[in-house]
Amino acid sequence: MSETTYSIGEGPATRVSLSLPEGTAEAIRARVGKREFSAFIAAAVERELRGQVLDEYLADYESRKGPVPEQARQQARQVFDEVFAEEDQWPAAS
Repeated sequence: MSETTYSIGEGPATRVSLSLPEGTAEAIRARVGKREFSAFIAAAVERELRGQVLDEYLADYESRKGPVPEQARQQARQVFDEVFAEEDQWPAAS
């Protein structure tokens, strides 16, 4: 049996246990309702993971080439967003 690797945002849904401060949970429920709670959390986690992937890429680039100016960082974020939105996928989390 082969183990399938899914990219961020891909694969079947899986149940996980999650603990949040009650105020945070109530704010989410108030914003999106009870039925969309999981989708909201999934989208937020995916955004965070994608940001971390980009941060890792930029850190690697800086270690090899030197500092990346803020304007270039913003351009990189925009390019990553556009490219991966077109492909409808992001790389697998490392």
